[in-house]
Amino acid sequence: MKKLILIGVIALSAGCTSMGVEPWDRDILAKDEMQLTTDALESAADDHIYFSKEASSGGRGFGGGGCGCN
Repeated sequence: MKKLILIGVIALSAGCTSMGVEPWDRDILAKDEMQLTTDALESAADDHIYFSKEASSGGRGFGGGGCGCN
């Protein structure tokens, strides 16, 4: 039983060995092809459409009912 507990503790602590992105990997993730939206105009249009429908924009709260008339 003690061996199983020891194996379980080792397995759980081994899961925390890689926390986050290493500094030498950040250049790869910063490339344009790794971004969710690469076109600034398309992103702005999507934000405008979402704001008009949902009355919210970029994490900032705005008043309105979401009807697009505000």
